[in-house]
Amino acid sequence: MNILVSNDDGIKAEGIRRLAETLSGLGDVYVFAPDSQRSASSQALSIGRDITIIQQPHESFPFAKEAYSVSGTPADCVKMGIDVLRRKGIETDIVYAGINHGGNLGSDTMYSGTVSAAAEGAFEGKPAVAVSVNSHTPTHFEGCMALAARILPFAMEMKAGGRVISINAPDIPIEEVKGVMPAKMGEVKYDQWFEVIDETENSVTYRYAGLPVESENWDRDTDALLIRKGYATIAMVQYDLNDYEGLKEIEEWEIKL
Repeated sequence: MNILVSNDDGIKAEGIRRLAETLSGLGDVYVFAPDSQRSASSQALSIGRDITIIQQPHESFPFAKEAYSVSGTPADCVKMGIDVLRRKGIETDIVYAGINHGGNLGSDTMYSGTVSAAAEGAFEGKPAVAVSVNSHTPTHFEGCMALAARILPFAMEMKAGGRVISINAPDIPIEEVKGVMPAKMGEVKYDQWFEVIDETENSVTYRYAGLPVESENWDRDTDALLIRKGYATIAMVQYDLNDYEGLKEIEEWEIKL
């Protein structure tokens, strides 16, 4: 089995090394990851810009058959990785993205470079899995590693069709995780602001910052709530942007040119 692994935290992140290590016992791992931090890249592609890939020495990724840093976005990494491997006669069987340093919960999924990297695999007709630990400075990857391995046979049986399995685990010892719950994605809101970094007479430089706000309206099966209670969650992301009820409304409009 050929497993393509990517992320949005960059080739040097601890999470992607842990993921490659875990999956190396299940197949041949090929890493294509951004050369630097690309969080919140969403589904961006490097249109009109050159992309450079650099093969990494084997000792830097001992659990991968091959590893490359990519000068583009997470979606670039997967799109290019599938093509580069195919030119070598290697067909990608499944795409994994992660382990992301930080949860990808609820509406935050829309911004996630990790989930979007996995989605690029799904768009190519591959089973796709995104894996995240709910801390930007994680110390416990074991829960994510175990789930990433255990989900693989189920993912391989799943019809692709633009679907991504999204795994999130709390940053706690695996023996303290209360269990694994199927979850739906709710709305995640932030107490957010723009910090002034530099100011001149004609310009102001800002930096976005924010903290997630807990909501009293979260359903009990919402990923953001379950993760705070100490559960690991598995959600299914479907990339079908059609608003079918809205389309019915449009069909009733009387519009003529």
